[in-house]
Amino acid sequence: MKIIIAGAAGGEVTGSAYYVQTDKACVLVDCGQFQGTRKSESLNRWKPPSRIKLDAVLITHAHLDHTGRLPLLAKRGQRVPVYATEATIEMTALILRDSAHILAGDVARKNRKLARAGEPPVAPLYTPEDVEDVIGWMQAVPYHEPVPVAPGIQAVWAEAGHMLGSASIKLIVEEDGRQKMVVFSGDLGPRSAPILKTYEPFHHADMVFIESTYGSRDHRAFDQTVDEFVAIVRDAIAAGGKMLVPTFAVGRAQLIVSLLGWMFREGKAPPFPIFLDSPMAIQATNIYTQHRELFDDEALKYTRDRRLREDLKTMKLCVTAEDSKQINAQPGPCLVMAGAGMCNAGRILHHFKASLWKPETHVLIVGYQAVGTLGRMLVDGADKVKIFGEPIAVKANVHTMGGFSAHAGQTDLLAWLEALVPAKPRVVLTHGEAESRLGLEAQIRRRFGLQPQLPDLNEAIEL
Repeated sequence: MKIIIAGAAGGEVTGSAYYVQTDKACVLVDCGQFQGTRKSESLNRWKPPSRIKLDAVLITHAHLDHTGRLPLLAKRGQRVPVYATEATIEMTALILRDSAHILAGDVARKNRKLARAGEPPVAPLYTPEDVEDVIGWMQAVPYHEPVPVAPGIQAVWAEAGHMLGSASIKLIVEEDGRQKMVVFSGDLGPRSAPILKTYEPFHHADMVFIESTYGSRDHRAFDQTVDEFVAIVRDAIAAGGKMLVPTFAVGRAQLIVSLLGWMFREGKAPPFPIFLDSPMAIQATNIYTQHRELFDDEALKYTRDRRLREDLKTMKLCVTAEDSKQINAQPGPCLVMAGAGMCNAGRILHHFKASLWKPETHVLIVGYQAVGTLGRMLVDGADKVKIFGEPIAVKANVHTMGGFSAHAGQTDLLAWLEALVPAKPRVVLTHGEAESRLGLEAQIRRRFGLQPQLPDLNEAIEL
Protein backbone atom coordinates (compact mmCIF):
# COMPACT_ATOMS: atom_id res chain seq x y z
CA MET A 1 0.00 0.00 0.00
CA LYS A 2 1.22 3.49 -0.87
CA ILE A 3 -0.22 6.80 0.36
CA ILE A 4 0.59 9.96 -1.62
CA ILE A 5 0.04 13.16 0.35
CA ALA A 6 -1.39 15.64 -2.15
CA GLY A 7 -2.07 18.50 0.28
CA ALA A 8 -1.80 19.83 3.85
CA ALA A 9 1.84 18.70 4.19
CA GLY A 10 5.28 20.29 4.39
CA GLY A 11 3.95 23.10 6.58
CA GLU A 12 0.78 23.66 4.54
CA VAL A 13 -2.37 23.65 6.67
CA THR A 14 -4.91 23.62 3.85
CA GLY A 15 -5.53 21.49 0.76
CA SER A 16 -6.04 18.18 2.56
CA ALA A 17 -5.83 15.19 0.15
CA TYR A 18 -4.43 11.65 0.38
CA TYR A 19 -4.23 9.08 -2.42
CA VAL A 20 -4.35 5.55 -0.97
CA GLN A 21 -3.14 3.03 -3.56
CA THR A 22 -3.21 -0.75 -3.21
CA ASP A 23 -2.60 -3.52 -5.74
CA LYS A 24 -6.36 -3.55 -6.47
CA ALA A 25 -7.68 -0.01 -6.03
CA CYS A 26 -7.08 3.67 -5.33
CA VAL A 27 -9.18 5.95 -3.14
CA LEU A 28 -8.72 9.64 -2.39
CA VAL A 29 -9.33 10.75 1.20
CA ASP A 30 -10.43 14.41 1.05
CA CYS A 31 -9.85 16.69 -1.90
CA GLY A 32 -9.35 20.13 -0.39
CA GLN A 33 -8.54 23.57 -1.68
CA PHE A 34 -5.37 25.44 -0.70
CA GLN A 35 -6.04 28.78 0.99
CA GLY A 36 -3.96 31.71 2.21
CA THR A 37 -0.96 33.03 0.31
CA ARG A 38 -0.78 33.37 -3.48
CA LYS A 39 1.79 30.61 -3.48
CA SER A 40 -0.59 28.29 -1.62
CA GLU A 41 -3.54 29.17 -3.83
CA SER A 42 -1.47 28.57 -6.98
CA LEU A 43 -1.36 24.90 -5.96
CA ASN A 44 -5.07 24.69 -6.71
CA ARG A 45 -4.28 24.59 -10.45
CA TRP A 46 -3.78 20.91 -9.75
CA LYS A 47 -4.33 18.22 -12.33
CA PRO A 48 -5.52 14.95 -10.79
CA PRO A 49 -3.01 12.32 -11.97
CA SER A 50 -4.46 10.76 -15.12
CA ARG A 51 -2.23 7.70 -14.66
CA ILE A 52 -4.10 6.82 -11.46
CA LYS A 53 -7.44 5.06 -11.88
CA LEU A 54 -9.44 6.49 -9.01
CA ASP A 55 -12.17 4.25 -7.56
CA ALA A 56 -13.72 6.57 -4.95
CA VAL A 57 -13.34 9.73 -2.88
CA LEU A 58 -13.96 9.70 0.87
CA ILE A 59 -14.69 13.00 2.63
CA THR A 60 -14.06 13.71 6.32
CA HIS A 61 -16.04 16.97 6.40
CA ALA A 62 -17.34 19.79 4.23
CA HIS A 63 -14.95 22.70 4.82
CA LEU A 64 -13.44 24.03 1.60
CA ASP A 65 -9.90 23.01 2.53
CA HIS A 66 -11.16 19.40 2.52
CA THR A 67 -13.61 19.53 -0.42
CA GLY A 68 -12.62 22.50 -2.61
CA ARG A 69 -10.80 20.56 -5.35
CA LEU A 70 -13.59 18.01 -5.87
CA PRO A 71 -15.03 19.95 -8.84
CA LEU A 72 -11.68 19.58 -10.64
CA LEU A 73 -12.37 15.85 -10.86
CA ALA A 74 -15.58 16.67 -12.73
CA LYS A 75 -13.75 19.18 -14.90
CA ARG A 76 -11.33 16.43 -16.00
CA GLY A 77 -14.06 13.84 -16.43
CA GLN A 78 -12.93 11.63 -13.53
CA ARG A 79 -16.40 10.52 -12.46
CA VAL A 80 -16.24 8.48 -9.23
CA PRO A 81 -18.51 7.96 -6.21
CA VAL A 82 -17.91 10.43 -3.36
CA TYR A 83 -18.74 9.01 0.09
CA ALA A 84 -19.55 11.21 3.10
CA THR A 85 -22.00 11.47 5.98
CA GLU A 86 -25.44 12.85 5.15
CA ALA A 87 -24.82 16.19 6.90
CA THR A 88 -21.44 16.52 5.16
CA ILE A 89 -23.09 16.07 1.76
CA GLU A 90 -25.60 18.84 2.51
CA MET A 91 -22.88 21.17 3.82
CA THR A 92 -20.54 20.37 0.92
CA ALA A 93 -23.24 21.27 -1.60
CA LEU A 94 -23.73 24.61 0.17
CA ILE A 95 -20.00 25.37 0.42
CA LEU A 96 -19.04 24.37 -3.12
CA ARG A 97 -21.93 26.28 -4.70
CA ASP A 98 -20.86 29.37 -2.79
CA SER A 99 -17.23 28.82 -3.82
CA ALA A 100 -18.17 28.54 -7.52
CA HIS A 101 -20.18 31.77 -7.23
CA ILE A 102 -17.21 33.59 -5.69
CA LEU A 103 -14.80 32.20 -8.32
CA ALA A 104 -17.10 33.34 -11.14
CA GLY A 105 -17.27 36.87 -9.72
CA ASP A 106 -13.50 37.06 -9.21
CA VAL A 107 -12.80 35.90 -12.77
CA ALA A 108 -15.37 38.29 -14.25
CA ARG A 109 -13.65 41.23 -12.55
CA LYS A 110 -10.20 40.01 -13.63
CA ASN A 111 -11.31 39.49 -17.22
CA ARG A 112 -12.68 43.03 -17.44
CA LYS A 113 -9.21 44.29 -16.49
CA LEU A 114 -7.55 41.93 -18.96
CA ALA A 115 -9.90 43.05 -21.75
CA ARG A 116 -9.00 46.69 -21.12
CA ALA A 117 -5.32 45.71 -21.31
CA GLY A 118 -5.85 43.75 -24.51
CA GLU A 119 -5.01 40.45 -22.82
CA PRO A 120 -6.84 37.12 -23.29
CA PRO A 121 -9.40 36.09 -20.63
CA VAL A 122 -8.79 33.46 -17.97
CA ALA A 123 -11.11 30.65 -16.87
CA PRO A 124 -12.26 30.05 -13.27
CA LEU A 125 -10.78 27.16 -11.33
CA TYR A 126 -14.13 25.40 -11.83
CA THR A 127 -17.70 26.26 -12.75
CA PRO A 128 -21.14 25.85 -11.11
CA GLU A 129 -21.75 23.02 -13.60
CA ASP A 130 -18.65 21.18 -12.31
CA VAL A 131 -20.00 21.58 -8.76
CA GLU A 132 -23.42 20.20 -9.66
CA ASP A 133 -21.75 17.19 -11.30
CA VAL A 134 -19.85 16.40 -8.10
CA ILE A 135 -22.90 16.86 -5.88
CA GLY A 136 -24.66 14.29 -8.05
CA TRP A 137 -21.91 11.74 -7.35
CA MET A 138 -22.19 11.96 -3.55
CA GLN A 139 -23.44 8.99 -1.54
CA ALA A 140 -24.39 9.13 2.15
CA VAL A 141 -22.77 6.76 4.64
CA PRO A 142 -23.67 6.00 8.27
CA TYR A 143 -21.39 6.48 11.24
CA HIS A 144 -19.67 3.39 12.72
CA GLU A 145 -20.57 0.86 10.01
CA PRO A 146 -17.98 -0.51 7.53
CA VAL A 147 -18.79 0.60 3.98
CA PRO A 148 -17.21 -1.14 0.94
CA VAL A 149 -15.79 1.75 -1.12
CA ALA A 150 -13.40 0.00 -3.55
CA PRO A 151 -12.07 -3.51 -4.22
CA GLY A 152 -10.40 -4.70 -1.01
CA ILE A 153 -11.14 -1.45 0.88
CA GLN A 154 -13.80 -0.77 3.51
CA ALA A 155 -14.18 2.56 5.32
CA VAL A 156 -15.65 3.47 8.71
CA TRP A 157 -16.67 7.02 9.68
CA ALA A 158 -16.58 8.13 13.37
CA GLU A 159 -17.59 11.46 14.93
CA ALA A 160 -14.78 14.09 14.85
CA GLY A 161 -16.60 16.89 16.74
CA HIS A 162 -15.29 19.58 14.37
CA MET A 163 -18.40 20.66 12.42
CA LEU A 164 -21.79 19.24 11.58
CA GLY A 165 -21.28 15.84 9.92
CA SER A 166 -17.51 15.78 10.46
CA ALA A 167 -15.75 12.45 10.86
CA SER A 168 -12.48 10.63 11.19
CA ILE A 169 -12.12 7.78 8.71
CA LYS A 170 -10.61 4.32 9.18
CA LEU A 171 -9.70 2.31 6.09
CA ILE A 172 -9.69 -1.49 6.42
CA VAL A 173 -7.53 -2.73 3.56
CA GLU A 174 -7.15 -6.33 2.39
CA GLU A 175 -3.95 -6.81 0.39
CA ASP A 176 -1.87 -9.93 -0.30
CA GLY A 177 -3.93 -11.93 2.19
CA ARG A 178 -3.28 -9.47 5.01
CA GLN A 179 -5.43 -6.79 6.62
CA LYS A 180 -4.11 -3.31 7.38
CA MET A 181 -5.89 -0.38 9.01
CA VAL A 182 -5.15 3.26 8.23
CA VAL A 183 -6.81 6.08 10.18
CA PHE A 184 -7.24 9.68 9.03
CA SER A 185 -8.21 12.02 11.85
CA GLY A 186 -9.69 14.69 9.59
CA ASP A 187 -10.07 17.88 11.62
CA LEU A 188 -10.78 17.18 15.29
CA GLY A 189 -12.87 19.45 17.46
CA PRO A 190 -12.11 20.45 21.05
CA ARG A 191 -13.77 18.30 23.72
CA SER A 192 -15.15 21.37 25.52
CA ALA A 193 -17.00 22.80 22.50
CA PRO A 194 -20.78 23.07 22.76
CA ILE A 195 -23.52 22.05 20.27
CA LEU A 196 -21.85 19.00 18.68
CA LYS A 197 -20.97 15.63 20.18
CA THR A 198 -17.37 15.04 21.27
CA TYR A 199 -14.98 13.20 18.95
CA GLU A 200 -14.87 9.38 19.03
CA PRO A 201 -11.35 7.93 18.67
CA PHE A 202 -10.58 4.67 16.95
CA HIS A 203 -8.73 1.99 18.94
CA HIS A 204 -6.60 0.13 16.40
CA ALA A 205 -4.52 1.17 13.39
CA ASP A 206 -1.30 0.33 11.63
CA MET A 207 -0.85 3.92 10.48
CA VAL A 208 -2.44 7.17 11.68
CA PHE A 209 -2.57 10.51 9.87
CA ILE A 210 -3.38 13.17 12.47
CA GLU A 211 -3.94 16.87 11.98
CA SER A 212 -1.70 19.31 13.88
CA THR A 213 -3.29 22.72 13.26
CA TYR A 214 -2.84 23.63 16.94
CA GLY A 215 -0.33 20.89 17.73
CA SER A 216 2.06 23.13 19.67
CA ARG A 217 -0.41 24.72 22.09
CA ASP A 218 -3.75 24.62 23.83
CA HIS A 219 -6.54 27.10 23.49
CA ARG A 220 -7.78 29.14 26.38
CA ALA A 221 -10.49 27.21 28.23
CA PHE A 222 -13.93 27.60 26.66
CA ASP A 223 -15.52 28.96 29.86
CA GLN A 224 -12.76 31.56 30.20
CA THR A 225 -13.25 32.56 26.55
CA VAL A 226 -16.98 33.01 27.18
CA ASP A 227 -16.13 35.33 30.10
CA GLU A 228 -13.77 37.27 27.80
CA PHE A 229 -16.50 37.50 25.16
CA VAL A 230 -18.98 38.89 27.69
CA ALA A 231 -16.43 41.49 28.84
CA ILE A 232 -15.71 42.62 25.25
CA VAL A 233 -19.44 42.95 24.54
CA ARG A 234 -19.93 45.06 27.65
CA ASP A 235 -16.96 47.31 26.74
CA ALA A 236 -18.32 47.78 23.21
CA ILE A 237 -21.77 48.66 24.57
CA ALA A 238 -20.23 51.23 26.92
CA ALA A 239 -18.20 52.79 24.06
CA GLY A 240 -21.08 52.63 21.58
CA GLY A 241 -18.87 50.72 19.14
CA LYS A 242 -19.48 48.03 16.58
CA MET A 243 -18.38 44.45 17.08
CA LEU A 244 -17.22 42.82 13.84
CA VAL A 245 -16.93 39.03 13.79
CA PRO A 246 -15.38 37.46 10.67
CA THR A 247 -17.48 34.33 10.69
CA PHE A 248 -17.03 30.88 9.24
CA ALA A 249 -20.56 30.24 7.98
CA VAL A 250 -20.52 26.67 9.22
CA GLY A 251 -19.87 26.18 12.91
CA ARG A 252 -18.62 29.50 14.27
CA ALA A 253 -21.74 31.43 13.19
CA GLN A 254 -24.00 28.95 14.98
CA LEU A 255 -21.82 29.04 18.12
CA ILE A 256 -21.78 32.86 18.36
CA VAL A 257 -25.54 33.05 17.76
CA SER A 258 -26.13 30.55 20.58
CA LEU A 259 -23.85 32.47 22.95
CA LEU A 260 -25.58 35.77 22.26
CA GLY A 261 -28.95 34.18 22.97
CA TRP A 262 -27.62 32.81 26.26
CA MET A 263 -26.17 36.23 27.22
CA PHE A 264 -29.47 38.01 26.68
CA ARG A 265 -31.47 35.32 28.48
CA GLU A 266 -29.13 35.34 31.50
CA GLY A 267 -28.98 39.15 31.66
CA LYS A 268 -25.23 39.22 30.93
CA ALA A 269 -25.86 42.14 28.54
CA PRO A 270 -28.91 44.09 27.42
CA PRO A 271 -30.23 43.08 23.98
CA PHE A 272 -28.66 45.07 21.12
CA PRO A 273 -28.90 44.80 17.31
CA ILE A 274 -27.27 41.72 15.79
CA PHE A 275 -26.76 41.27 12.05
CA LEU A 276 -26.11 37.84 10.59
CA ASP A 277 -24.77 39.19 7.30
CA SER A 278 -24.15 35.88 5.57
CA PRO A 279 -26.68 34.13 3.34
CA MET A 280 -24.48 31.04 3.56
CA ALA A 281 -24.50 31.06 7.39
CA ILE A 282 -28.29 31.42 7.34
CA GLN A 283 -28.59 28.35 5.09
CA ALA A 284 -26.06 26.44 7.18
CA THR A 285 -28.05 27.17 10.33
CA ASN A 286 -31.13 25.69 8.65
CA ILE A 287 -29.12 22.52 7.92
CA TYR A 288 -28.00 22.38 11.56
CA THR A 289 -31.62 22.39 12.75
CA GLN A 290 -32.35 19.39 10.50
CA HIS A 291 -29.60 17.27 12.11
CA ARG A 292 -30.28 17.40 15.82
CA GLU A 293 -29.17 13.75 16.04
CA LEU A 294 -25.60 15.13 15.90
CA PHE A 295 -26.09 17.57 18.82
CA ASP A 296 -24.81 17.00 22.35
CA ASP A 297 -27.32 16.61 25.20
CA GLU A 298 -27.21 20.28 26.25
CA ALA A 299 -27.87 21.52 22.71
CA LEU A 300 -30.71 19.02 22.31
CA LYS A 301 -32.40 20.34 25.46
CA TYR A 302 -31.97 23.92 24.31
CA THR A 303 -33.50 23.24 20.89
CA ARG A 304 -36.38 21.26 22.41
CA ASP A 305 -37.25 24.27 24.58
CA ARG A 306 -37.27 26.45 21.38
CA ARG A 307 -35.98 29.45 23.34
CA LEU A 308 -33.33 30.74 20.95
CA ARG A 309 -35.78 32.55 18.67
CA GLU A 310 -37.25 34.37 21.69
CA ASP A 311 -33.79 35.24 23.02
CA LEU A 312 -32.68 36.73 19.69
CA LYS A 313 -35.51 39.08 18.82
CA THR A 314 -32.93 41.78 17.96
CA MET A 315 -31.17 39.67 15.32
CA LYS A 316 -31.68 40.50 11.65
CA LEU A 317 -30.86 38.03 8.88
CA CYS A 318 -29.21 39.92 6.02
CA VAL A 319 -29.71 38.10 2.72
CA THR A 320 -29.37 40.74 0.01
CA ALA A 321 -26.46 43.06 -0.75
CA GLU A 322 -28.76 45.99 0.09
CA ASP A 323 -29.40 44.50 3.55
CA SER A 324 -25.63 44.36 4.04
CA LYS A 325 -25.04 47.94 2.90
CA GLN A 326 -27.61 49.28 5.35
CA ILE A 327 -25.61 47.92 8.29
CA ASN A 328 -22.99 50.65 7.77
CA ALA A 329 -25.65 53.26 8.59
CA GLN A 330 -26.46 51.47 11.85
CA PRO A 331 -24.89 53.19 14.86
CA GLY A 332 -23.24 51.16 17.61
CA PRO A 333 -23.47 49.27 19.75
CA CYS A 334 -24.25 46.38 17.43
CA LEU A 335 -22.64 43.11 16.40
CA VAL A 336 -22.04 42.05 12.79
CA MET A 337 -21.22 38.48 11.75
CA ALA A 338 -20.09 38.21 8.13
CA GLY A 339 -17.87 36.00 5.97
CA ALA A 340 -15.34 35.13 4.98
CA GLY A 341 -13.95 33.61 8.15
CA MET A 342 -10.31 34.35 7.17
CA CYS A 343 -11.22 37.84 5.91
CA ASN A 344 -9.89 37.00 2.43
CA ALA A 345 -13.21 37.75 0.68
CA GLY A 346 -16.86 38.44 1.35
CA ARG A 347 -18.98 41.04 3.10
CA ILE A 348 -16.73 41.37 6.16
CA LEU A 349 -14.31 43.40 4.01
CA HIS A 350 -16.91 46.13 3.47
CA HIS A 351 -17.54 46.33 7.21
CA PHE A 352 -13.80 46.48 7.89
CA LYS A 353 -13.42 49.31 5.38
CA ALA A 354 -16.19 51.23 7.14
CA SER A 355 -15.08 50.65 10.75
CA LEU A 356 -11.59 49.15 11.14
CA TRP A 357 -10.07 52.61 11.47
CA LYS A 358 -12.34 53.59 14.39
CA PRO A 359 -10.93 53.07 17.92
CA GLU A 360 -14.34 52.17 19.36
CA THR A 361 -14.64 49.16 17.02
CA HIS A 362 -13.95 45.65 18.30
CA VAL A 363 -12.89 42.82 15.95
CA LEU A 364 -13.36 39.30 17.30
CA ILE A 365 -11.27 36.61 15.60
CA VAL A 366 -12.96 33.29 16.41
CA GLY A 367 -11.25 30.77 14.08
CA TYR A 368 -7.99 29.77 12.42
CA GLN A 369 -6.40 32.38 10.12
CA ALA A 370 -4.09 31.01 7.42
CA VAL A 371 -0.76 32.68 6.67
CA GLY A 372 -1.20 35.41 4.05
CA THR A 373 -4.85 36.19 4.86
CA LEU A 374 -6.08 39.57 6.08
CA GLY A 375 -7.31 37.85 9.23
CA ARG A 376 -3.78 36.61 9.98
CA MET A 377 -2.41 40.13 9.45
CA LEU A 378 -4.85 41.46 12.08
CA VAL A 379 -3.96 38.65 14.49
CA ASP A 380 -0.25 39.43 14.00
CA GLY A 381 -0.82 43.09 14.92
CA ALA A 382 -0.74 44.93 11.57
CA ASP A 383 -1.30 48.67 12.03
CA LYS A 384 -2.41 49.17 8.43
CA VAL A 385 -3.98 46.84 5.85
CA LYS A 386 -5.20 47.14 2.26
CA ILE A 387 -8.88 46.58 1.52
CA PHE A 388 -10.02 46.80 -2.10
CA GLY A 389 -6.69 48.46 -2.85
CA GLU A 390 -7.14 51.21 -0.26
CA PRO A 391 -4.88 51.47 2.81
CA ILE A 392 -6.94 51.31 6.01
CA ALA A 393 -5.52 52.09 9.46
CA VAL A 394 -6.16 49.45 12.10
CA LYS A 395 -7.35 51.44 15.12
CA ALA A 396 -9.93 48.84 16.18
CA ASN A 397 -9.42 46.56 19.17
CA VAL A 398 -8.54 43.12 17.77
CA HIS A 399 -9.27 40.12 20.00
CA THR A 400 -8.07 36.60 19.17
CA MET A 401 -10.46 34.14 20.81
CA GLY A 402 -8.82 30.74 20.36
CA GLY A 403 -11.20 29.17 22.88
CA PHE A 404 -13.94 29.39 20.24
CA SER A 405 -11.85 27.49 17.70
CA ALA A 406 -13.37 24.43 16.04
CA HIS A 407 -9.93 22.76 16.17
CA ALA A 408 -8.63 20.65 19.03
CA GLY A 409 -5.61 21.99 20.88
CA GLN A 410 -2.54 19.93 21.77
CA THR A 411 -4.05 18.21 24.83
CA ASP A 412 -7.17 17.09 22.95
CA LEU A 413 -5.14 15.90 19.95
CA LEU A 414 -2.99 13.77 22.25
CA ALA A 415 -6.06 12.38 24.02
CA TRP A 416 -7.54 11.30 20.66
CA LEU A 417 -4.25 9.65 19.64
CA GLU A 418 -3.78 7.94 23.02
CA ALA A 419 -6.61 5.49 22.27
CA LEU A 420 -4.54 4.18 19.34
CA VAL A 421 -1.15 4.06 21.08
CA PRO A 422 -1.41 0.44 22.40
CA ALA A 423 -1.46 -0.72 18.75
CA LYS A 424 1.89 1.09 18.22
CA PRO A 425 0.93 2.61 14.86
CA ARG A 426 3.13 4.63 12.58
CA VAL A 427 2.08 8.25 13.13
CA VAL A 428 2.13 10.89 10.38
CA LEU A 429 1.60 14.58 11.18
CA THR A 430 -0.09 16.75 8.56
CA HIS A 431 -2.32 19.81 8.39
CA GLY A 432 -0.08 22.10 10.46
CA GLU A 433 2.49 24.87 10.17
CA ALA A 434 6.07 23.91 11.01
CA GLU A 435 5.93 25.07 14.64
CA SER A 436 2.67 23.22 15.27
CA ARG A 437 3.88 19.94 13.76
CA LEU A 438 7.19 20.07 15.64
CA GLY A 439 5.44 20.83 18.94
CA LEU A 440 3.08 17.88 18.55
CA GLU A 441 5.90 15.62 17.37
CA ALA A 442 7.90 16.33 20.53
CA GLN A 443 4.95 15.55 22.79
CA ILE A 444 4.14 12.28 20.97
CA ARG A 445 7.77 11.15 21.30
CA ARG A 446 7.91 12.10 25.00
CA ARG A 447 4.53 10.71 26.08
CA PHE A 448 4.03 7.69 23.85
CA GLY A 449 7.50 6.68 22.68
CA LEU A 450 6.45 6.89 19.02
CA GLN A 451 8.47 8.70 16.33
CA PRO A 452 6.07 10.61 14.05
CA GLN A 453 6.81 11.35 10.41
CA LEU A 454 6.53 14.92 9.07
CA PRO A 455 6.01 14.47 5.32
CA ASP A 456 6.47 16.97 2.52
CA LEU A 457 3.86 17.81 -0.09
CA ASN A 458 3.44 15.00 -2.65
CA GLU A 459 5.58 12.63 -0.62
CA ALA A 460 4.66 8.93 -0.90
CA ILE A 461 4.59 6.75 2.23
CA GLU A 462 4.56 2.97 1.97
CA LEU A 463 2.90 0.64 4.42
